Amino acid sequence: MVLTIKTDSPYQVVIENGVLDRVGKIAAKNKRPGAKAMVVSETNVFPLYGERLKTSLAAAGFEVFAFVFPAGEPSKQISTVCEIYRALAENGFTRSDFIVTLGGGVTGDMGGFAAATFLRGISFLQVPTTLLAQVDASVGGKTGVDLPFGKNLVGAFHQPMAVAADPQTLTTLSERYFRDGMGEVIKYACISDRDLFQKLESGTALENLEELTGRCVACKKTFVEEDTRDTGSRMILNFGHTFGHALEKLHGFQGISHGEAVGIGMILAAQAGERMGVTAPGTTEKLRGVLEKYRLPTEDGFSHEEIIRATALDKKTMGDTLNFILLEEIGKSRICPIPLEKLPSLLP
Repeated sequence: MVLTIKTDSPYQVVIENGVLDRVGKIAAKNKRPGAKAMVVSETNVFPLYGERLKTSLAAAGFEVFAFVFPAGEPSKQISTVCEIYRALAENGFTRSDFIVTLGGGVTGDMGGFAAATFLRGISFLQVPTTLLAQVDASVGGKTGVDLPFGKNLVGAFHQPMAVAADPQTLTTLSERYFRDGMGEVIKYACISDRDLFQKLESGTALENLEELTGRCVACKKTFVEEDTRDTGSRMILNFGHTFGHALEKLHGFQGISHGEAVGIGMILAAQAGERMGVTAPGTTEKLRGVLEKYRLPTEDGFSHEEIIRATALDKKTMGDTLNFILLEEIGKSRICPIPLEKLPSLLP
């Protein structure tokens, strides 16, 4: 399956079993032979797939280097990006060269940010190896790192030159990290794909991972093409993320995964929507049932007051108003501006 994302610089998302071994050929459509490629990866993924990727790139005529950082969200910080800059500079990378990110959302966000900012911007190619990255994080051009007081607070919009998603890499994911990706899959079903939600309810959604990934990417493609820089309709992709990011911050970016936090955030958003009369009654319980079916948490130990305080630096805040993403019903969503002072009354 191939989808074209029509941004200022259009690029293809290739979703195909075995595409990992064709990354070199995909890169060759965009870069001349002899260009340098820096594989940015982490300590869990690189031992599994790093050599295959390097072999594919070398066979296409690229000079290949690698930078491998300690796996996990705590590495997603500016200091790690500075180490990537050092590796690029020491190996003589120029604007003719490129980065290849191999891993999950942390790798793609951070490697993409390094590409966006090194020499004021070099190319990069995404090779996502987690469900979360394949269905969501690798597409759309959002790159960035965390700060101690908030998630993804430093970043840049920088579209990849291509995305190569190989569903076969998902076979090496732990059960927890597969579930992590299901948080984003469920989000897509909630905001714009009622049929997918029904497949999730019935348990048939995972029968074809290529199709599942393609449905989610097709949904994201629509929002990204409408609103490349996330100032309008693309905000809908952040359903569950306002409270989800707050939970990740409260947990110190450890102990709760992104998909788990987003799942809880979706429940809180659905509850708020029902209290406001925007969300159809019973939607929260439908959503809770699907999250529980895929063994994702639906509540957390932090109080609603603590969660609301932790949303202070949410990027959807405009002055004293938060652009909150609410469901009208499963498969239909909208942006609702809410005064910050009103948030506590929505989550008693």
